[in-house]
Amino acid sequence: MSSARNIEAVIVIFGAAVRPDGRPSETLRDRVAAAAAFGGGFSRPLYLPTGAKGRFGAPEATVMARLLQAHGVPAEQIMIEETGTDTLSSVRAVATMARRRGLPDPLYVATSGYHQPRCVLLLRLAGFRAVATPPPPAPVQFGHRWYWQVRELLAVPYDAGLMLGLRLLRRV
Repeated sequence: MSSARNIEAVIVIFGAAVRPDGRPSETLRDRVAAAAAFGGGFSRPLYLPTGAKGRFGAPEATVMARLLQAHGVPAEQIMIEETGTDTLSSVRAVATMARRRGLPDPLYVATSGYHQPRCVLLLRLAGFRAVATPPPPAPVQFGHRWYWQVRELLAVPYDAGLMLGLRLLRRV
């Protein structure tokens, strides 16, 4: 994208695991597919996948960029952010990138349904209008769902407190 004025929507895709063989996890594939489907409703979307290199393979953002291209998204509509090692650091990196490049509000949040409230809240605390996109289908396994929901229940106040502290220190 040559100019922020040409962008109709900014879709931030939050990362998930890359498998030991370098392939994307099902969660990562689902997040990208949902983001691509949502972005299809705009004529000039910018996809902003965020996620650093984990234990295996390429950085999550790079893997997501490849998946987006496989969905037919042109490379010039993808801006990767490869430093975010967790949700909070991804939000901080995206906020810095969006401000420096003058990206338009709102920032659309593409991630799993259980993860969206935290991502939206943190982007709002960082000073952006953030809007959740339709999430991918939830996993079928009951225990799996509960684990992630409980994790998010604990992570939301923790990350929100950190973000508010960072804002007070003017580091966001």
